[in-house]
Amino acid sequence: MIVMGHIIGPYGVHGWIKINPYTEHLGGLMEYSQWWLGNENSEWQKVHVANGHLYGTALLVKLKEYSDRTQATKLKGIQIAIPRDWLPDLPEDGIDGYYWTDLINTNVINLKGERLGTVVGLFETGANDVLRITRIDQEKKEILIPCISQYIVKVDLKNTQIIVDWDWDWDY
Repeated sequence: MIVMGHIIGPYGVHGWIKINPYTEHLGGLMEYSQWWLGNENSEWQKVHVANGHLYGTALLVKLKEYSDRTQATKLKGIQIAIPRDWLPDLPEDGIDGYYWTDLINTNVINLKGERLGTVVGLFETGANDVLRITRIDQEKKEILIPCISQYIVKVDLKNTQIIVDWDWDWDY
């Protein structure tokens, strides 16, 4: 399963939920009529999308299995996933040859061979995507590296590492 978003909480009284999608386009999740709800500590439960629309930077969705606010409230914080084989194929080479989820938990190493940390997430700035890396020397501190060819030298998913042109003391 590939996590594609999470449920922020209920919306209204008829079982609608508000979703934070992790897709490139806000409405991308609406391309799938079935989702799986769960997290790392639970079994995935299949649900069916009845209706939905964009609401600012979120999605409002009605699932067939949930009919009131009380039921929808229990879904707060739950992740939304789809089977990986439902995603479009990606090119083998280049910057577009992976999904964001492929980069999570990948080691980040600079050109000097120093391990900077591990990718914990990504976010979009409008200009470019940005890697969020937990520093290996300070777990509570993050390094932010723009996902552009100037800084990302190589993404090696086979060896779960990203080579970057970045030093410890650079700030983004």
